Amino acid sequence: MQSSLIENLTGFGLSRQEALVYTELLKFEEATGYEISKATGISRSNVYSALAELVNKGACYLNETESLKYVPVNPEQFLNNTIENLKLKSKEIIKQIPPKVEKRDGYITVKGYKNIMNKIFEMLDKAEKRVYVMAPQRIIEEISDRLQELIKGKKKIVILSDGSSLAGSVVYKTKINENQIRFIADSSYVLTGEINGTNEDTCLYSGQKNLVELMKEALKNKITLIEQGKD
Repeated sequence: MQSSLIENLTGFGLSRQEALVYTELLKFEEATGYEISKATGISRSNVYSALAELVNKGACYLNETESLKYVPVNPEQFLNNTIENLKLKSKEIIKQIPPKVEKRDGYITVKGYKNIMNKIFEMLDKAEKRVYVMAPQRIIEEISDRLQELIKGKKKIVILSDGSSLAGSVVYKTKINENQIRFIADSSYVLTGEINGTNEDTCLYSGQKNLVELMKEALKNKITLIEQGKD
């Protein structure tokens, strides 16, 4: 539990030592660096360095009225403030990034389940007209909220899956390899591969016209077989 908390706090800009000091500080209404050092076993100099950074990062306040005591900021407030600051910074970063032309004739290997899912969400976010997806039900459920947003935006969503019933989409129920995914966005980009939720998962992403046409034809043929009851 403690290690998980420390790990999660590092995702909000704290070093592991700062996260440990902040966690210990939360046990007190206020405390001196000496008290935190004694409780954690971290040297006093390192504790004071961590506390100084926590003050800078908005995780605690310095009470100078009596012997330099530190007061922790409520965790929910600290986390929310950090998220809001990151949102502001992200907007500034996006404004400052120069435009980049994506090469449609290349092939990109996307490795790792998390990176593959991020690429899928990116494709969905950029889709302007239609999305074709063939995937097991567990993947459809993971992206269902984003698909619903596209449906509300009048985008065409066609799903080939083993159990999907997403309202507003065109659904073809069929047997799917439990790890297989096929995505086509706007007849321009494809993502294909097999994933099972590990860092070793690998998919191919491309805007190469021949691959897009090949994938479209394969899905078209499969839909025809489903409609004829031959799949």
